[in-house]
Amino acid sequence: MTILKNLLILLWRIWFYILMGVPLILFFPLLLILTSSERLYPQFFVVARCWAMICLYGSGFYPKIEKEEAIDRKKSYMFIANHTSMTDIMLMLYCVKNPFVFVGKKELTKIPVFGFFYKRTCILVDRNSQKSRKEVFESAQARLKQGISICIFPEGGVPDDESIILDAFKDGAFRLAIDHQIPILPLTFVDNKKRFSYTFFSGSIGVMRAYIHKEIPTIGYLLDQKKELREQARNLILEKLTSYK
Repeated sequence: MTILKNLLILLWRIWFYILMGVPLILFFPLLLILTSSERLYPQFFVVARCWAMICLYGSGFYPKIEKEEAIDRKKSYMFIANHTSMTDIMLMLYCVKNPFVFVGKKELTKIPVFGFFYKRTCILVDRNSQKSRKEVFESAQARLKQGISICIFPEGGVPDDESIILDAFKDGAFRLAIDHQIPILPLTFVDNKKRFSYTFFSGSIGVMRAYIHKEIPTIGYLLDQKKELREQARNLILEKLTSYK
């Protein structure tokens, strides 16, 4: 029974990666055009959301969103969420209609096809480089001026120990939010670890719940208050994660 189960999970995971890659290959010329200029990013974002829906629904995941308040389509935000799975990227794209760019580690550029467009559309950060951190600030500033929001997973990566409910948050998202005086909007992804974790022979189809919290304003905050914001946001997500069954 275990052998059969693992075989089915293997085939299902291969199917997930096929769903990730094939649409990108089929629409490569269109995506190449839409990523050729930052002015076309809102149009690219619409295509990215469609890609996310294909990956989620095609893999048997059914997103279910709860929210405390509606997201203002005219505002720029710092979107943050807990990070436990590759599907976090798709679920964030599904949940948020406001065009945003991910700030993420440059290692993801190594993923075939996906990495090519990730590099062309996201703000890449090398956490070991002071120069890289400065470039992130400047890139974020340019995107915000265009009315584009920012998205960061503040844990900085998926914890190796899957028993960790929520890892410590890094400062980057909160520093940027204060620097640019934009509200922080936390999201809690409840089921992604259970549905599609980085443990290869694990996971299942089913509902993927997401909870959109109220925004946390940053107007008037100073950089030395980033720890306060960081812990407030982390506590909101942790409380919601532990309250779901």
